Amino acid sequence: MTAQTYKVLVTPRSFGKNDPEPYRLLERAGFEIARNPHGRILTREEMRAAARDADAIVVGVDPLDRGVLEAAPKLKAVAKYGVGTDNIDMEYCRERGIRVTVTTGANAEAVADFALALMLAAARRIVPIDAGCRRLEWGKVTGVDLHRRTLGLVGMGQIGKGVARRARGFDMRILAYDLARDEAFARETGVEYVDSLHELAAASDFVSLHLPLTPATHRLFGAELLALMKPTAVLVNTARGGLIDEDALYDALKQGKIWGAGLDVFEQEPPANRALLELDNLVIGSHTAASTFQAIDNMGVMAARSLVDFFRGGTNE
Repeated sequence: MTAQTYKVLVTPRSFGKNDPEPYRLLERAGFEIARNPHGRILTREEMRAAARDADAIVVGVDPLDRGVLEAAPKLKAVAKYGVGTDNIDMEYCRERGIRVTVTTGANAEAVADFALALMLAAARRIVPIDAGCRRLEWGKVTGVDLHRRTLGLVGMGQIGKGVARRARGFDMRILAYDLARDEAFARETGVEYVDSLHELAAASDFVSLHLPLTPATHRLFGAELLALMKPTAVLVNTARGGLIDEDALYDALKQGKIWGAGLDVFEQEPPANRALLELDNLVIGSHTAASTFQAIDNMGVMAARSLVDFFRGGTNE
C-alpha cells in the first residue's frame, strides 16, 4: 500500500460482525472505512450518495448498476461479499477498468447445508407441523422421503457439488445439468449428467438450483418445467430469485401440481407476490443460506484481503 489513503465503503451488515478481523485487515492497510449507516440494504439513491468519494466498495446485494457506478468517479475496485454479481454492472466495470472480485467458496458449505435443510423441511412439512404443535394440534402429517429418491442439481459449481456430497448420505440418485461437466467429480460421487432440463425436471423428486442469474437463466424454471415435475416433487432455490417464475410456482403449489418448495431467494425481497406467503407447502428464507458464523467470517476476510492485495499491487489482472 502506498502512502495515499483510500476510502472503502462497506455495505453488508454482517461484514466483521462476529470477528472484527476483516475491519482490522482494512485498517492495518490504511483504508478509511465508511460503514452502512442504515442497517439494511441500501437503495439506489443511497448507494449513489455513499459511493461518491469511494475508492473501493465491499458490496452485498445493494445495487451497483451503471447509474451508481457513474456517481463514483474514484472507484477502482469492488469486492463482492458473496459470489453473485447480478447486482453489479459488470460490463461497465470492464469499461472503466474497475476490479471486481468475489468470495468464491467462502459460503459454499453453509449454502449447501441450507439447501438440504429446505429439502427436508418442505418434504416433511416441518413448518406447518411445528405451527400445529404450538397450537396443541397433535395429529400426524404425512410427508415424502429423501432417502433413495432422485435429486436433480441445476448447476454444479462448489455449492452444487456440496449438495451432491450431502445427498450421498441419503442414498439419493443424483442427476445434474450443467454446460460445463466435471466428469471426474461425477465418477467420484456417482452423479449422472443429463442433456436437458426437461429430462432432469421429469425424473427428479427434488430439484435444487445453483446457477447465476443472467438473461439466459432469468425465470428459467417457469410453467413449462414445473408442469414436467412429479406431484410429489420439491423445488429448492438458494441461488437467485429471478431463476424462478414466481407466479407459475404459486400456481403449481396452490394447485398441488408439485409437493412443495423451499426458497431462500426471491426476485424482489421481500417477495412482491404476497400470496406466496400464505402457502403452507412453501418454506421461506430471508436470503439467509450463507449466514453462518463461519461463512460470514470467511467472506469478510476474503473480501478485505482482495482489496488490500489489489491496492498494494495496483493491478486489474
